[in-house]
Amino acid sequence: MKRSVLAGVFVTAAMLASPVFAAGNEADLCQINLDKINNGKALLATDTSGKSGEIDTAVSQAKAAHAAGDEKKCIEITSKALQDLQNLDKGGNP
Repeated sequence: MKRSVLAGVFVTAAMLASPVFAAGNEADLCQINLDKINNGKALLATDTSGKSGEIDTAVSQAKAAHAAGDEKKCIEITSKALQDLQNLDKGGNP
């Protein structure tokens, strides 16, 4: 009986802690994406498509969302900016 109660306590604690870890992962992913964009800005030095300004604007918006605690919005914005950077790297038209 004591084992099942103890197991139940551990399972409950793990389930309650899961959202905390998920929120932390979102913040990490937001910051990781911002770092990747910052590292990829060398591609923008030769950009003639005008994407440089769009990506700079996206970074500003993502940082504002991150500061406001809206990690999902930050991830959404940075993911699109990373896709645009990848398209520039491939020579495509994003």
